[in-house]
Amino acid sequence: MSCSENTNATAGDPLESLDDAVAAAAFRRLVRHLRHRHDAQNIELMVLSGFCRNCLADWIRDAGAPYDKEGAREVIHGMPSSEWKARFHREATPQQLEAMAESLKKNAPEG
Repeated sequence: MSCSENTNATAGDPLESLDDAVAAAAFRRLVRHLRHRHDAQNIELMVLSGFCRNCLADWIRDAGAPYDKEGAREVIHGMPSSEWKARFHREATPQQLEAMAESLKKNAPEG
């Protein structure tokens, strides 16, 4: 399953005209907010929005960040992902996993 398949980018999207420094500042604020809100589990983020902290780590790699998968996750989590998982992760329920699968279907490119 992937959260990266549908970016909904379109020609003329005003988001593309955002200054890179402004976009970077907003991204950093989002990441710091997620670092603060450890109670927001990745599975809950996936169910509601179709992406999570690990997706953000994948996206910075896709954008050219010079990290391996674990290094990128450490940037996003603010600590090694193994430490984050040990401290904050809760096992997903079957209902959450089912809801996540349904949510991810919405990420598929529109045909």
